[in-house]
Amino acid sequence: MRDVLQRCGLPVPNRAGFIQCPFHKGDRTPSMKIYQKDYYCFACGANGDVFTFLQEYEDISFREAFLELGGEYPNRENECWFTRQRRRYELQKRREKAARKVRKEEEEKEALRQETKLLWICVRLFEPLSDAWCECYNRFQLAEYRLEYLNEKR
Repeated sequence: MRDVLQRCGLPVPNRAGFIQCPFHKGDRTPSMKIYQKDYYCFACGANGDVFTFLQEYEDISFREAFLELGGEYPNRENECWFTRQRRRYELQKRREKAARKVRKEEEEKEALRQETKLLWICVRLFEPLSDAWCECYNRFQLAEYRLEYLNEKR
């Protein structure tokens, strides 16, 4: 993995194995952990192996990443059964991952909608500017902001 980072012109990981994530902006402190064979960003959730990293970083296909890292591909006619099965498997996994992400976002949105309803009831019940009212109002504002952010993300 470190060789791939060097090949891409990225800095060497610090002693803890972290670098600034190249896949999202605003990373003030290193948030991507570089392991021996893969990586994981604790800020944006980007993860994968050396091929995935190269695919995302250079916006290329798996085949191009594989060839760039020194792999050899047979011709399409000579392609073995295992390679075709692997391609199907990877496609299925990508679809499942995308579906899980959408499902998770929808669940989070629904939870935030319920939270904002309950907090708004609390805001109306408590005396304005009391400690309890301020706590509920601040939490209500935060939940509204998070919900708005998730809705704009799509």
